[in-house]
Amino acid sequence: MRGLLPITAKNSGILACETCHKLIVCDTVSEKGATCPRCKRAIHVRKKDSLNRTWALLVAALVLYIPANLFPIMTLISFGRESRETILSGIYQLFLSDQWVIAIVVLLASVFVPIFKIAALAFLVISVQMGLTWRPVFRARLYRFVEWIGRWSMIDIFMISVLIALVKLKALATIEAGPGALAFAAVVILTMYASKTFDPRLMWDRLEGEIDE
Repeated sequence: MRGLLPITAKNSGILACETCHKLIVCDTVSEKGATCPRCKRAIHVRKKDSLNRTWALLVAALVLYIPANLFPIMTLISFGRESRETILSGIYQLFLSDQWVIAIVVLLASVFVPIFKIAALAFLVISVQMGLTWRPVFRARLYRFVEWIGRWSMIDIFMISVLIALVKLKALATIEAGPGALAFAAVVILTMYASKTFDPRLMWDRLEGEIDE
């Protein structure tokens, strides 16, 4: 089993359109400038500059992750009193209010998930760049998990949006999103794009000694 190589679409002469996912049989998988017959989009053997683009997005997300946690994510003005809350201080206030379940959900989704996504994607990119063949099935599952869990990162922004709507509806106070919310939303968006630009098929190419991107 160790000597068996995986059968991939690439070594079978098949290309997949990244837009409509149509499978296209080509005479040679190294053909450049091919066009999808269904959606007319350009198709490539592998995503162009996958590793470089993923690195750029991850670095930008990591840089923005710092102000996302340092700057206030929302500002509450009630009876002339102003209160600014960061993500961590908001979680702390939830714990003090005995909202343990909500606090844990926000802690996981807003603090651990973004940094986990950045670390996991960085690990996958480095593993491809180093030509590692270690446990490709595990790495493929890790990539799918990163894509799945990414949707939960926006729960903090969603909670702020709902809270702003409820407060304005009842005219109890004034709540405004702070710069931390913008930075955090940017982190989530950048990590989502990073998972899309990374091509997991490169992990399998390394088993065949291929370096194409």
